[in-house]
Amino acid sequence: MGLYSCSVKKFIPEGQRLYTGATIEIEADSSITEVDELKERLQTVLRPEPNSKFLGMQPGLYFYYKAQRKKPGFINRFLNKKIGEEPVYQIDVAPLEVEDVLLNRLENSGFFYSASSSSFTEDSLEASLTYRLKVPKPYKMANFKLDSMPSPIYKDVQELTANTPLRETNRFSLNNMKLERERIEQGLKSRGYYNFNPDFFIFEADTNQYNNKQFDLFMKLKAEVPKKSLVPYQIKQINVYPNYDLNDSTQIEVNRFKSKNFYQDTLFFKPKYLNKYITLEEGQYFNPKTSKNTARRLSTIGAYKFVNVQYKEIDSSMTDSLGALEANIYLSPLTKRALRAELQAVTKSNGFTGPNLALTYSNRNLFQGGETMNISTTVGYETQIASGDNRGLSSLELGLKGELIFPRVISPFNIGDDFFEYSIPKTKTSLGLKYLNRSQLYTLLSGSALFGYLWDANKYVTYELNPISINYTSLSNTTPEFQTILDENPFLQRSFDQQFISGLTLSFTYNGMVDANDPNQFYVNSTLDVAGNSISLLGKENSETGVKEFLGLEYAQYAKADVDLRFHLNFGKDRQQTLATRLFAGYGLPYGNSDVVPFVKQYFSGGPYSVRAFRNRSLGPGVYNEDNDTGNNGGFFDRTGNIRLEANIEYRFPIVSFFKGAVFADAGNVWNSEPNPAFNGLDEFSSNFINELGMGVGFGLRVDVQGFVIRFDLAAPFHDPSLPKGERYDFQYDQPVFNFAIGYPF
Repeated sequence: MGLYSCSVKKFIPEGQRLYTGATIEIEADSSITEVDELKERLQTVLRPEPNSKFLGMQPGLYFYYKAQRKKPGFINRFLNKKIGEEPVYQIDVAPLEVEDVLLNRLENSGFFYSASSSSFTEDSLEASLTYRLKVPKPYKMANFKLDSMPSPIYKDVQELTANTPLRETNRFSLNNMKLERERIEQGLKSRGYYNFNPDFFIFEADTNQYNNKQFDLFMKLKAEVPKKSLVPYQIKQINVYPNYDLNDSTQIEVNRFKSKNFYQDTLFFKPKYLNKYITLEEGQYFNPKTSKNTARRLSTIGAYKFVNVQYKEIDSSMTDSLGALEANIYLSPLTKRALRAELQAVTKSNGFTGPNLALTYSNRNLFQGGETMNISTTVGYETQIASGDNRGLSSLELGLKGELIFPRVISPFNIGDDFFEYSIPKTKTSLGLKYLNRSQLYTLLSGSALFGYLWDANKYVTYELNPISINYTSLSNTTPEFQTILDENPFLQRSFDQQFISGLTLSFTYNGMVDANDPNQFYVNSTLDVAGNSISLLGKENSETGVKEFLGLEYAQYAKADVDLRFHLNFGKDRQQTLATRLFAGYGLPYGNSDVVPFVKQYFSGGPYSVRAFRNRSLGPGVYNEDNDTGNNGGFFDRTGNIRLEANIEYRFPIVSFFKGAVFADAGNVWNSEPNPAFNGLDEFSSNFINELGMGVGFGLRVDVQGFVIRFDLAAPFHDPSLPKGERYDFQYDQPVFNFAIGYPF
């Protein structure tokens, strides 16, 4: 570090001294107890700031000096552009000006008649500065009084100041007065004072009655405050434009519904549905919170691109004590129909590779009530291109799913609109059909149905409840080879036997990452999935097999719960650097009619959103090694379990423009709580699970364009649980796994 420091000093021009910063020394009256806090606040106003240091070094200053040479070179120019800092010299410091600012800050905090001085400490190349402040006893408030004001505002201000934080013996504080002014202004706005401004208030301090540094504080209105600012406003008329187009001058018809005027040339959105989202009412006093609440609720419908709530004063209806407003709600629709296409390339550890195409057609505001219909089709094909026993096997998957989302509660029970204050829940319904053909093995036809609700409790919390969630699978065209696999793997056999899954799911999400200004962001998602309880009341036992069936179908019974915890620490210049961490834990419990959690509900590990050093669904279960499996076609199936644990950490940093980089480490695996005989007990969860985690490290490149992220990650394992003990710690940097994905992993 010393050599690095000397390399900076040799660039300092002759006759100049590098400014290294300033300190503050306070000589305070004995009655002042918060000296350290006061010093910390004053430290923030010291200017200029010295050149930054990192571990005692000054890389920004160093590369600035290097870039000023005649032939600086590309690297020095690039690093100077990214982190370079112009030097701050002693001549750049104006101590007297800073002293004036320090004294001003002291006066604003009640320390009147303070004194200041300053002096430099110099050597041949550097200079530092010391400010010395003499701080006397502060002025403290004896009484807080409200001056006379016209009616009706006086009564409202009087009620609002009843709970003022300005109390007797409080130290004089200009900042607290500003905060109190803003607090009262917000209270007045919520009572209808549409035109009021906090700058209309003024504070006056009177010390004439005291000789012991006390004062009386008076709050009053400034002279010549506009009269319309001193009266509350009432909403006299509400106009709603459900299909607003600034460039459309067509004559619009008006429809009066629930004391609101709906203007639309043809029926675009039914007023009886749209009205539920509008919390403004005629005769209501103006309140900015109500206005924001209306705008937010309308934005959640999913049919509108822009929501604009504007107010217009009705001068003809104004009196000496009350103003009148006209509320205009302009709603600009999104494009009614949209088509989205997604193309993916899938590669797995077992050598199966192929494309996957998904098309989604969306129709918004389908029935003039904000409904959204999504129809999705998927086509996927995989084939074994590597050599081995599975060469020539292929998989064809076709899917069709229809989804209808209603931006309101559809329920047999009457739920009042006021029950959901922040936002109105959405009702989700969907039907899906999937066809899967795995050559030389089987054909699987599956159907799904869902009915549930999704709603935001507040800015951060979201709930999703699906009281009806049904899955049905039908296995056909099985081959002798596949039957051999089932005979050797009873767990797999049982997962296919349970053709019918009926239950409910409940999800809770806390997303603190919506607050972009918070350097410490938390995210929590917890899901509970319970199947088979209600339908068991209608089930009948099969006398031959001994299992319960519904409509002749064996149904599954299980409970599955998992939690996803994330924490992002944002730091650095403009908080563009992030330390992102994630912890996931999940457990599935089969019971009653089930010996094993259905295959489609089991966990897997590995892939671009999991442990990236292992390919998709290739990690585990436990310490199982597929290469040692003597069974046939075992590698054709994803490796799953009913227990999953994962942990991730990633450092993200900007590179240039919209390119960002990352270095990361992942760990995780899946296990079975009851060992699968096909895995020879290698998949069982035990107290030794820490030593059975798959671990890997890597680096990545992200293309982040306004929140749309294309991600490239290259990772290599350094702990492979499938290897024999003593050989698991092996950094396989020569066998990296490439991951391509959309969006951040967590």
